Amino acid sequence: MDRAIEETNRRMLRARDAMDRAYGAPLDIPALARIAHVSEAHFIRTFRATFGETPHRYLQRRRVERAMFLLRTTEHSITEICFDVGFNSLGTFGRTFRAIVGESPGAYRLRGPLPAVPNCFAMAWMRPSSLGAAAPAVDD
Repeated sequence: MDRAIEETNRRMLRARDAMDRAYGAPLDIPALARIAHVSEAHFIRTFRATFGETPHRYLQRRRVERAMFLLRTTEHSITEICFDVGFNSLGTFGRTFRAIVGESPGAYRLRGPLPAVPNCFAMAWMRPSSLGAAAPAVDD
């Protein structure tokens, strides 16, 4: 693999890891671009090319994944969970949650507690897919 591509991937992973660690903190494109040591426009384009979604969408999905876990494992209110995972508005949280999961946070919570299975299986099973079905590969 080309050294420049390796370095670009490393920089994008550094920013994605920061989002994974601090999903509840206010993260914006300028801060993430600084973490990756690239310009804001380059960061957005390269992140999308590397991971298949924009940095904003990735962060929203990570926040919703964490909210899904908290809704089924804690008794915290939906409003508390909304703010704990980094959303600033209950309305935005509800709309984003429904767009990614397909149902409201309240309806999702009604499913009951998570089944007792190894975490790796539960996480894979619960992970929402915001990308839809992959397009078939076209050979040239």
